[in-house]
Amino acid sequence: MKTIGIIAPSGVVEKEKLNRAVSFLEAQGFKVKTAKNIIDKKRYLAGNDEEKIEELHKFFQNDDIDLIMCARGGYGAIRLVNKINYDVIKQHPKPFIGFSDVTALLLMIYKKTGIVTYHGPMACSDFGRIEPHLALSDMEVNPTGHGNYSFTLTNFLEAVNGDRLKFEGKKIYKQGNAEGIIWGGNLATVASLCGLDFIPDEDFIFFAEDLNEPVYKIDRMFQQLINIDKFRGKCKGIVLGDFLDVDNENWLEEYFTELADRLNITVAGGFKITHNPEKITIPIGKKSFLHDNTLVID
Repeated sequence: MKTIGIIAPSGVVEKEKLNRAVSFLEAQGFKVKTAKNIIDKKRYLAGNDEEKIEELHKFFQNDDIDLIMCARGGYGAIRLVNKINYDVIKQHPKPFIGFSDVTALLLMIYKKTGIVTYHGPMACSDFGRIEPHLALSDMEVNPTGHGNYSFTLTNFLEAVNGDRLKFEGKKIYKQGNAEGIIWGGNLATVASLCGLDFIPDEDFIFFAEDLNEPVYKIDRMFQQLINIDKFRGKCKGIVLGDFLDVDNENWLEEYFTELADRLNITVAGGFKITHNPEKITIPIGKKSFLHDNTLVID
């Protein structure tokens, strides 16, 4: 039986959602340990940075914890990246999972340690929405109406177990082949790392998603990254997830087509990389191959 440690590096955690998530994960056969500061509040943050760092280090050092899952995103993770002792993480490697604002930690942990991190579901944001009594077979249609949690949980377990992953997108913006490590996450959070040493030294396939961003900001954030010589030189392909609640779908499609032509690399979209609960888990740093709209991660 694996033990999941739940930490709160970003926004304020709702106790009700946390309790639901813990109940759900325990019902799936996991043991669960939560950080001592997990329901602390400091303005819009889940407590103060020093306690977050302390708990992060403790959870990596605790051999009884098999993997660490973040409670939710929001804002706050980027405040931690220059305060973490990455040697502690490197000496005690284990899966670290989250998405959205947690992208900052996923990318910096990979950059500083070389340890694969996981862009995938979070305790409160995903499993905290599920009625605890639901069986796995009932999760495809659940009372909250939020989506197929069975798909999300199954894919998460396959990814952290090291299985070979294969995903099909729905759209091809530019055909072709690309290979490299899979790397990326929430676009706004990736762009917020500009100014730090965060881009991989290896060739990579960049994946991205976002929520509530107008098209001009999506354009601007991609442009921030493209302006970096190392990003432009190492990026061999792009995998696009959901860009939810965008202001103009037609403009977004036009922009992605323009982006693919401009970079002249394989670009595919329509992958379930998303803020929606029905999502795939991406192991950041693993070797990957993109052929048209088929992504394979070894």
